[in-house]
Amino acid sequence: MEDEQLTRPERTRAITGLVAIVVAGVLSLLGVLLIVAAVTEDAAIERHTGNANADVVSVSFNRTLVRFQTPDGAEHLPTVGVLYPEALEEGQVVRVEYDLRNPDLVRVAGRGASLTILPVSTALIGVWAIAGGALFWLRRGGPLHIRRLRPRRRVRI
Repeated sequence: MEDEQLTRPERTRAITGLVAIVVAGVLSLLGVLLIVAAVTEDAAIERHTGNANADVVSVSFNRTLVRFQTPDGAEHLPTVGVLYPEALEEGQVVRVEYDLRNPDLVRVAGRGASLTILPVSTALIGVWAIAGGALFWLRRGGPLHIRRLRPRRRVRI
C-alpha cells in the first residue's frame, strides 16, 4: 500500500509549518544560551570580583563602553562593552564590578543575569505566539501532514 502524495498546496503548508516550528525552536535555543552566558559571566565575576568607578565613554545601540582603572594603575576600556548597561549616559560615572583575572569582563555594580530573564522570556513568548498563530492559520486548511514531507522507507524482505 503506497502513501498518498501531498498536493502542492498541502506540501507548501506543511513546509511553512515546519519552518515556523524550526525558526521558533532556534530562537528559543538562542534565548536559553543568552541566559546561560549571562549566568556564566556573572559567576566568573563573582568568583574574583574587583570594584572600580568607571566613566561611561560611549553609549550606542549595541554596546556601552566604560573606562576604569584597576588597583595596579592599568586603565581598561573593554571593547565588548559593559554588561547590563540600561539607563547609562555618556559622561556618567558608575560603580562597576569586574573579573580580576579578566578585567575586560565588566558589569554595572548591583546588576546581574536576572535582568536578562524578563526580556528574553518576553521575546520568546512573542516568537511562539507568532509561530502558534501561523500554525493555527495554516491548519485552517486541514491537517499539515508534516511527517509526510519525507517519504517512508520500506524494508523489503
